[in-house]
Amino acid sequence: MRALITNDDGIDAPGLAALARGAVEHGWTVVIAAPAEESSGTSAGLSGAGEAGRVTVERRELPEVPGVQAYAVAAHPGLIALAAAQGAFGEPPDVVLSGVNRGANVGRAVLHSGTVGAALTAAINGARSLAVSLDVGLDPRPRPHWDTAVAVAAKMFDQLAGLPEGTALNLNVPDRAEAGPPQRAPLAEFGSVRSHVQNDESGTFTLTTVTVEGELPPGSDARLLAEGHPTVTALRSVTEDPDLAL
Repeated sequence: MRALITNDDGIDAPGLAALARGAVEHGWTVVIAAPAEESSGTSAGLSGAGEAGRVTVERRELPEVPGVQAYAVAAHPGLIALAAAQGAFGEPPDVVLSGVNRGANVGRAVLHSGTVGAALTAAINGARSLAVSLDVGLDPRPRPHWDTAVAVAAKMFDQLAGLPEGTALNLNVPDRAEAGPPQRAPLAEFGSVRSHVQNDESGTFTLTTVTVEGELPPGSDARLLAEGHPTVTALRSVTEDPDLAL
């Protein structure tokens, strides 16, 4: 299998190297292409830095995965996934792995995640994709357990490869030394943390992240993850709603 590894935390993120290493150890042919700069919250946006549609691509060497082709791309992860599907980094990938993201991606807010956006973009272009996130919380430990996230994801690699083209899965793993197999879970309305807009009198606003008060829905991805269980959710990209009467 040809695997593209991308993320929204940027080319130098430790979670990216850990996920690439896991794919290499699984025996897949790996290419890394990730944003040159941090690009969280970009969803499936196709923005790229450059004039007249030209996007800068810089060859990089990542010491954690020696010998693996790696590219720092001046673009959001959604555009990277689209470009990969059209041969920008060699043969189009069979599988796209996005992550490991620094922070959970749960609930309907996955709509805004660049990690998930790359996976969904890859899926609508014919690849099988897996977004992987580590629940480090708002006060992360000095050394997050990237290897735990990769170990849980790697156990799904063969299953992912056998699923239909266009499959997109969203995996979240608790930040602990060991974790069991993921439980399939529906999306919560919100996760345990959410974005909050604070208005001020100067005509601007500040975007912050806050902890959600109250109980999370039982059985949801947010609730199970908060209880220490990895979760996996099969995602469907944008499609028509045949049940809406107009």
